[in-house]
Amino acid sequence: MSNNDVHLARYITIAADIAEKIVRGEYQEGQKVFGRSTLAGKYSVSPETIRRALTLLQEVGIVDVAPGIGVVVKSVAEAQNYLHDFDQRLVLAGIHEKLHQLVKERDRLNNEISKLMEELLQHTYQLESRLNKIEEWKVLTDSPLVGKMLAETELNDSRVLAILRKGQGDIIDPSPDSLILAGDILTIYGRLDTAAREGLVRL
Repeated sequence: MSNNDVHLARYITIAADIAEKIVRGEYQEGQKVFGRSTLAGKYSVSPETIRRALTLLQEVGIVDVAPGIGVVVKSVAEAQNYLHDFDQRLVLAGIHEKLHQLVKERDRLNNEISKLMEELLQHTYQLESRLNKIEEWKVLTDSPLVGKMLAETELNDSRVLAILRKGQGDIIDPSPDSLILAGDILTIYGRLDTAAREGLVRL
């Protein structure tokens, strides 16, 4: 029987191993099995661990532990019953352990989701704040800006991100010496004051 995926107390697994040996016939009813020291060496555990394993087997009627006599096999049938119950405990322990792992993983994922949600909201707020400052303005035919370079206008104090010119497409990040023509659509980051809006209409 394998319990590699389930963590049980060592004395419990030792008790199950001894019971299995009894069921397989390695230890006969009425036979005296090894003493505590020998079993401790065999299983590489302390004598106290062996004592707890043997106490458990004695409580369920598989062995008798008598001072001066030692450990004697009492019942193969009880050993079979114990192994059946032990298998059920393994199943339950496995379910509990798997559930515990899943709950931990769920908590980890929930924590990760919360962090990502917070980060998403923060970036969304920053993006919306930035987008709210971006405006588009159309240059009218009679605008005093027509024929001037950006550097010669009050728009130079704002951030002109692009100029959309009919038939030419977008002029991205125009230079200060870019000319402004009638019909141009200016994409501006920031708000224009009243003076800068003369001859412009907001889209």
